[in-house]
Amino acid sequence: MGWEYHSYSFNFDAAAFISQGGLFDSNLFNNELNRLGWEGWELVSVFDTNSVNGGTRYVVAVFKRPLTDARRAELMKVSR
Repeated sequence: MGWEYHSYSFNFDAAAFISQGGLFDSNLFNNELNRLGWEGWELVSVFDTNSVNGGTRYVVAVFKRPLTDARRAELMKVSR
């Protein structure tokens, strides 16, 4: 069996994951993780990146899912 990987960057400078009070909204973050889980992605790792002033700017999540024969053929066409 092979694996297909996907990385997703959550931008914490954007308003997408920030509540009206200016704090991180874990419900919005969980909803996005669940959406990817429903698509068959399994969370493998999460790490943050720092902005120039030292705060977290992006959180990068790495996912994997089993590679199907159809998807393998699709990816082989793209890589050539």
